[in-house]
Amino acid sequence: MARVVTPIDLMNTSLQFVTLMAETQTVMAYRMMGMAGLWSVTPHEKKRMINEKGPAFMEAVLAGTMTAARGQSPDRVMRATMAPLSRTTASNRRRLAKRGPNTK
Repeated sequence: MARVVTPIDLMNTSLQFVTLMAETQTVMAYRMMGMAGLWSVTPHEKKRMINEKGPAFMEAVLAGTMTAARGQSPDRVMRATMAPLSRTTASNRRRLAKRGPNTK
């Protein structure tokens, strides 16, 4: 029998989603500032942002599908789907934040 989803489960899923959205926007802002010459980014950043999407989304789809196939609740499926994307955006945010503004 499936476990009952509690309000705390839904709040945790919502918090993970909001965190993913905020980190995604932060990474996009760093990269846009980098393209404008305001943030220090490597010359390979444009290529990196394109090349990372496919594997990250494939991992997310696989994680969500496997969780759903095991009969888990919808909130767990969503969290499993978001987890690989959250790892990627968090890693990018930390990496880009360390680079700092372009002072040249």
